[in-house]
Amino acid sequence: MSAARVPSSPPPAACPGQPDWTLVADVGGTNARFALVEAGEGPPVLRQPHALCNADFASLQHAAQHYLSIAGVRPRRAAIAVASPVGQDEIRLTNRAWSFSRSGLCAGLGLDALEIVNDFGAVARAVPALQDGDRVHLHGPADALHRGPVSVLGPGTGLGVGLLVGSEREGWRVVETEGGHGSFAPLDAEEEHLARWLTARYGRASNERLLCGEGLACIDAVLRDEPPGREAVLRAPAEIVALALDGHDVAARRALARFCAVLGSVAGDIALVHGARCVTLAGGMLPRFLPFLRSSAFRERFLDKGRFAVYLEALAIQVVTHPYPGLLGAAMTLHDSEHR
Repeated sequence: MSAARVPSSPPPAACPGQPDWTLVADVGGTNARFALVEAGEGPPVLRQPHALCNADFASLQHAAQHYLSIAGVRPRRAAIAVASPVGQDEIRLTNRAWSFSRSGLCAGLGLDALEIVNDFGAVARAVPALQDGDRVHLHGPADALHRGPVSVLGPGTGLGVGLLVGSEREGWRVVETEGGHGSFAPLDAEEEHLARWLTARYGRASNERLLCGEGLACIDAVLRDEPPGREAVLRAPAEIVALALDGHDVAARRALARFCAVLGSVAGDIALVHGARCVTLAGGMLPRFLPFLRSSAFRERFLDKGRFAVYLEALAIQVVTHPYPGLLGAAMTLHDSEHR
C-alpha cells in the first residue's frame, strides 16, 4: 500500500462549492490537527494540514469551524479521531473538557456523513500506509514490520494504545482499546515511591499517569522531592527533555531515563497481551529524544519478562516519525469504509 503523504507543493486552491472535499481531524488533549482529503483519489493525500491549540477554543466544533474558515471549504463528510472511547453517541474527551454528540457535530458542521474513531485506532490504521521515511526501526527483526498483530502505543497528553491485526495480503483491521489506563506495576523501590506519590495526587497510579507529558513532569518532581499535592511544582515536559539531553540537570536526566524504562516495561506487557509480532511507538514525545530512548533501559525492560524474553526478542520495534499519523489514519479509515 502506498503511503498518504503531506504534499511538499502548495495545496490546490480550495473552492467552497466543490463537493468532494473531506475533513479529517486528530483531536488530542492539547492540540487538534486538521487536514483536507479529496474523495475518490485513491490513497488519501493530506492537504493543508494545520494544528490548533485546544485551549484557544470552547469546543471541537469551534476549532473545526475556525480551520474550515482558514481553508475556505465546506466539506460534505468528515473523519475525526478523538482521544476517548467512541462507542456512544455522546463523546467526552479523556484529557480535555470537550464533549459533543455525533449528530450535533454533524449538523453543526453541515456534514452529510461523520465518522468518529479513537485516536490511537487511527494511528494504528496509519501504520501500514507509512513509508520507510515515516518511521525509525529501533530494535528487533525488520522483516516483522508488515505482519500483524501490531501493538501501537505512545505517550502524548495521555497514553494511547491500539491493536492492528491482519496483513497487507489479507487486509488490516483495527481494534480500539483503552489499554493506557491499566494499573502501573512498579519494579523497584524508586518506582514504588512513584506509585505512592501518584496515588496520593490522583487517587490511582495508572500507566498513563507516568507515560505522558504530565507523567514525565511528575517523575521529575518526585526526583526533586516535590510533595505529591497540587502544590507540587511541575516543570514543563519540553523543558525536562531539553535539560536531560543537555546533560547538566541530573534530575531531568534521571526522570527521562526512568520514563523510558517504564515505557519499555509497559510496551513489553502490551505486546504479550496482544500476541504482537511488531510494536509501533507513536505520539508526539518520542521523536524528540530517539537517540536517548535507543540508549536507555527501554530495551532491557521490554525484554525483562522472565521466560518470555526470547519471545519478545523476535518482535520488531519501530517509532513513527510521520508528522500527522492520526490524520493519515482517520483518512484511511474513511477510505476503507467507502471502498468496502
